[in-house]
Amino acid sequence: MLYPQRFTQFTKEHADTLAALFCGFLLFLGWFALHLGSLGWAMLLLPAAYVIGGYESAREGLTTLIKEKELDVDLLMIVAALGAAGLGLWRREYHLIIDGAILILIFAISGALEGYAMRRTERSIRSLMSLTPDTARVLFKGQEEMLPINQLKVGDEIIVKPGELIPTDGVIISGYSTLNQAAITGESLPIEKTIGDEVFAGTLNGYGALKLQVHKPASSSLIQRVIRLVEQAQTQAPPSQEFIELFERKYARVIVIAGVLLAILPPFIWGWDWETTIYRALTFLVVASPCALMAAIMPTLLSGIANGARQGILFKNGAQLEKIGKVQAIAFDKTGTLTTGQVQVSQVIANSNYSQKNVLKIAAALESNSEHPIAQAIIQAAGDLGGMRGIEVQAIPGQGITGIVNNQQVIVGNVAFVQQYVSQLPEELKDLVASLEREGKTVVWVAQESNKNEYEIVGAIAIADILRPEAASTIARLRQMGIAEIIMITGDNQRTADSFAQAVGIERVYAELLPEDKLDVIRSLQKQYQTVAMVGDGINDAPALAQASVGIAMGITGSDVALETADIVLMADKLEKIVAAIKLGRRSQAIVKQNIVVALGFIMVLILGNFLGNVNLPIGVIGHEGSTVLVTLSGLRLLK
Repeated sequence: MLYPQRFTQFTKEHADTLAALFCGFLLFLGWFALHLGSLGWAMLLLPAAYVIGGYESAREGLTTLIKEKELDVDLLMIVAALGAAGLGLWRREYHLIIDGAILILIFAISGALEGYAMRRTERSIRSLMSLTPDTARVLFKGQEEMLPINQLKVGDEIIVKPGELIPTDGVIISGYSTLNQAAITGESLPIEKTIGDEVFAGTLNGYGALKLQVHKPASSSLIQRVIRLVEQAQTQAPPSQEFIELFERKYARVIVIAGVLLAILPPFIWGWDWETTIYRALTFLVVASPCALMAAIMPTLLSGIANGARQGILFKNGAQLEKIGKVQAIAFDKTGTLTTGQVQVSQVIANSNYSQKNVLKIAAALESNSEHPIAQAIIQAAGDLGGMRGIEVQAIPGQGITGIVNNQQVIVGNVAFVQQYVSQLPEELKDLVASLEREGKTVVWVAQESNKNEYEIVGAIAIADILRPEAASTIARLRQMGIAEIIMITGDNQRTADSFAQAVGIERVYAELLPEDKLDVIRSLQKQYQTVAMVGDGINDAPALAQASVGIAMGITGSDVALETADIVLMADKLEKIVAAIKLGRRSQAIVKQNIVVALGFIMVLILGNFLGNVNLPIGVIGHEGSTVLVTLSGLRLLK
């Protein structure tokens, strides 16, 4: 039973794609049968292609006509296709039936692409929903009980064990731990949390067990707000889309009305006979159908997509290739986008009588017992410890760690913690450390017990998220291309954000932002610059990526939600590919404009020629199909 169910679900979800495929297949078989002289088979296959490929367009066109009293391109396509088929049967020019089927196939493919976009939106929402557990470990009368998230009530107490995801927003009432909030807030380093601090659903608990109290309904959690924001941003039609829909309806209305008038008035005005009149009216419907106009755009965009894919730039649809060429402002996330997203030892400062290697090895020997991200960065930088390992290690939450290394007491921690044991810090180190902290780096001090039962400073270690090497040059090239505004938006603290922004050449910085705050910044930019790109990698970037005119995600470090939500994915995480994407978008715009001029020119010439009686139906079809082929080949230039 499982496989039939899966097959039924698949066919239901991809009905539009299957319809386009079957329409194309039947069209090919009908064409083949016609050229073999098998008229009977052709008359069976081609009508089937009409029905399968045109059903949805006919339904939508008639629905729009009946309910909204409007004509659209879907109905125009059906009328033109049936007109071509009827004329082909009337004059026994059966190739015209092929022309009508081609019109239907083009629109069927368009419907399949639209269906794909809708399914992508649904996958984005499902990916977001999977970020939080379905159940929570609730304390009930002293016993732990697993309850579905939607059954949690304000006041419930929840237990979260080390390494587990936080199931819902809450306040810590017992315990201490570090939480990785990068996915929600964008902070590069895990944040230490203790009693009284708020935690967010979807964040990852570190090494400590926590007891939380639910202080808001699960439906009001930050991650649920992110889900709603993504839904709203992705389903909201941009002004350009509304303009295209309005243009299509007006175009369809004009062509249909003109076709009807052309089928009625000429005998009374110019004395045409009725056969000539009907012939010219149907020819008009064929030559005026927007095939060449559609071919002016899609082949160009699809070629650009293929070109981008070869360069490691994944465009999810053609509209985004067009939009990226119009971008006037770009907002960059910091952590994981302009930076690598992984904390590393950026600098080691050794006190006199010690080397940088000594500082790292002493600290790493002590930190080898810790799972804290800063500890892991120090251990990685130290390399082989040669068997050195701290004993009697004790961690003091939020301050540091103590223990014995090589029979000497060692302290590693923040300045306040170390000063409890060391009376005075070396002045030359204090000034240098202060400078590093102004750059937004986290500094841990290393002290060791001397022979006089006193402590002396061994050195200090600066920890920082590392800038991508191409970040600064990418920002500079974007400015050279005429991008009017480049900003940074991040959930990290202001000082760290300012430091990184200065290093890459970004002047405007928005720091300490939650996901909805980033969304507000994007909306503000759109009011000023209309077409705005957002570059990010985390769950916290998803609403802003969805709201932006063009959302760009990092392919390697990007979260699943960011990858699903974004319109463009940089597969190798190379920021300089943004420059290539914009150039490709601008070139595609230029080609599309050229093709539109050619397509409209052909349509106008054919319509005029038909009206004057200089274009018969075969010439009209040749001109119509020829213009379609011409603009299609023009669009393929982007494959280079």
